[in-house]
Amino acid sequence: MIRLEKVNGRNVWDILKLTVSEDQKDYVASNDISIVEAYIAITENGHAFPFGVYANDTLVGFMMIGYDTDDSWEDAPVIAKGNYNLWRLMIDKKYQRNGYGKEAVQLALDFINAFPCGKAECCWLSYEPENEVARSLYQSYGFLETGEKDGEELIAVLKLGESSRC
Repeated sequence: MIRLEKVNGRNVWDILKLTVSEDQKDYVASNDISIVEAYIAITENGHAFPFGVYANDTLVGFMMIGYDTDDSWEDAPVIAKGNYNLWRLMIDKKYQRNGYGKEAVQLALDFINAFPCGKAECCWLSYEPENEVARSLYQSYGFLETGEKDGEELIAVLKLGESSRC
């Protein structure tokens, strides 16, 4: 069973040791960079929720959820304003291909659909165009590519709740 635990003083050092395989390193930022980005977002009036992903008591990955924009995010995509995003998801190379990523996405959506920062129409995310594993995973949950980009990454969105559009 997968569960999320907020990044804290007891788990942060273990989260920093998690890594993806060599062929995936271009697809996801390292966890130290992600945690720094979460800190910056929070101190710049934004919202970030970094989590360790656990299979029972074993740390298997890292996830980060965001909401809206922060004061220093100058080139934010339009979809970011007032919406949630699945900002990061990684499963350590030792634990991949066990379904943990798929279960983690469901936990992320459960968290987002509780609207911890208020109602929103969409959840969005982005991934490298050549990352077919990510594309397939997110499409299995109904995320649809918009044709827009966040930097070089493709943006995909999922409608939340009763929303009719994103």
